[in-house]
Amino acid sequence: MGLDAIVLITNKNYTIMKKLIICLMAMMSVLAVSAQKLNDPILGGELSNSAATSVEDIDEVMPRMRALGLNTVLVPAYWELMEPTEGQFDFTLIDRTIDVARREHLHVVYLWFGAWKNSMSCYAPGWFKQDTKRFPRAMTAEGKQMEIASCFSDNVLQADLKAFSSLMRHIREKDPQREVVVMMQIENEIGMLESARDHSPLAEKAYIKERWAERYGTDEYADEKFMALNYARYVEHLAQAARSIHDMPLYVNAAMNSRGRRPGEYPSAGPLAHLIDFWHEGAPSIDLLAPDIYDTGFKSWCAQYAMPLRPQDGGKIKNRLFIPESRCCENSGVRALYAFGEHQALGFSPFAIDQASPKETESVTKAYALLRQVFNVKRSLNSWGLLFDQEDRERVINDDNVVMTCRHYFTLPWDPRATDGSTWPEGGAMLIRLGKFDYLLAGSGVVVDFKTPMEKQQEQQKTLGEDGFAEAGANSQKQFATPHSALQRTAKSQKFNGKRLGLLSVDEVSISNDGTMQYLRRHNGDQTHQGRHARIGVGEWKILHIRLYEY
Repeated sequence: MGLDAIVLITNKNYTIMKKLIICLMAMMSVLAVSAQKLNDPILGGELSNSAATSVEDIDEVMPRMRALGLNTVLVPAYWELMEPTEGQFDFTLIDRTIDVARREHLHVVYLWFGAWKNSMSCYAPGWFKQDTKRFPRAMTAEGKQMEIASCFSDNVLQADLKAFSSLMRHIREKDPQREVVVMMQIENEIGMLESARDHSPLAEKAYIKERWAERYGTDEYADEKFMALNYARYVEHLAQAARSIHDMPLYVNAAMNSRGRRPGEYPSAGPLAHLIDFWHEGAPSIDLLAPDIYDTGFKSWCAQYAMPLRPQDGGKIKNRLFIPESRCCENSGVRALYAFGEHQALGFSPFAIDQASPKETESVTKAYALLRQVFNVKRSLNSWGLLFDQEDRERVINDDNVVMTCRHYFTLPWDPRATDGSTWPEGGAMLIRLGKFDYLLAGSGVVVDFKTPMEKQQEQQKTLGEDGFAEAGANSQKQFATPHSALQRTAKSQKFNGKRLGLLSVDEVSISNDGTMQYLRRHNGDQTHQGRHARIGVGEWKILHIRLYEY
């Protein structure tokens, strides 16, 4: 825009432009975790807990991770192996991991297994574990000591902090430009087990001093909040040290409060979604609270941690989704596609991927191959994630008067696995709007049709046979879809008076590093059910470029 044009902008247009700039700045902030931003989305995998405990382990496992298609490996940093004798540090495993990762063109996210790992203090050094007077344990209300170091002990904090700070300084020396080590996890699945809170003398002193019972009550949920705030305060000391030594994105991970369990029955007081305000208050230097998702309900867990921009947060995203651990299984690949498509996730990482079978890792490799291509496309921010199973098999998306009905591939009748009693594998995809009537679909096991709103309202549901046409007999009687408006309820008696959408073309493509789409083959005829839909079969992994037309 030239200077003369700028001068002619009216107050109204200026206001519109100002709002647009604010919106663009907000969208840009979604791409950053902190002032230090990651260059690429994390197509990750986390090693099993004992996978990098020797040089031989590291030499064997890291090339395998590269071959699986990962760009980032989440690797434990073990306090007990790093400081076996108090004050004497051995960084052999850290150095070897960084060296091999650099050679294999991999990034590393280190997981600090310090004072706590899965609640317990099992990775603390022997000299720490054996000196319970100097490094006291958390206690139950009955006075039983637990295998959990007390976060209220300054001795515990100082020992942990000294080791962690030494690690950060060494990483700074080894990898000063953050070419390999791109992020740090502080502790691992912090939380209380057996008791909802610590009742040790130091904890009781803090509880009384803060008049916690008066503020929040005395039930187990109030106890969990007390512990969450104090765990967060502890972590903040380590986070501030990291920032001052070698600034990089920092996160803490959480074991989920699932299956109706109560505080103390799961690792309570960790960085759980319902405790986010306590964690933000206690640990403002932490960038992300991250869910470890192993239970059913993957989409629900994602939604709890993908917290959007809010005005009260000063235009900052409250929490961007990053999944450092997820069950490594045959459904991992489509879950990754869903997380990136629906929530613009920072990253996805199946756990113990080094121990998984080829059948389990295959979906990860194939999904990551698609995502690497899709991330090269310059596109608008309109994208959706699809994830379906036998019970949750359909989603309807309205995008600027294009109604997309997305379903599991097995809702089509002609694959025998759809009806022979087989358990349906999950189907999923990333659906991206490139422009008007222009979409990309990248995934596996999904089918999508495209209609105008009027066409969708008057849609007639038919029971189809295995040939894709209506069943014979009574089952072929037309039934209208479940009404969503008065218009639909009366659609049967109305003439169709709107426009329809058709498939102009469905092309299977690959995408080059510069974002250019390379044509592979045209899908038509049987592959689109004669122009009715676009689909990717179960077990297939494809990118489809879909163009529509209106008539």
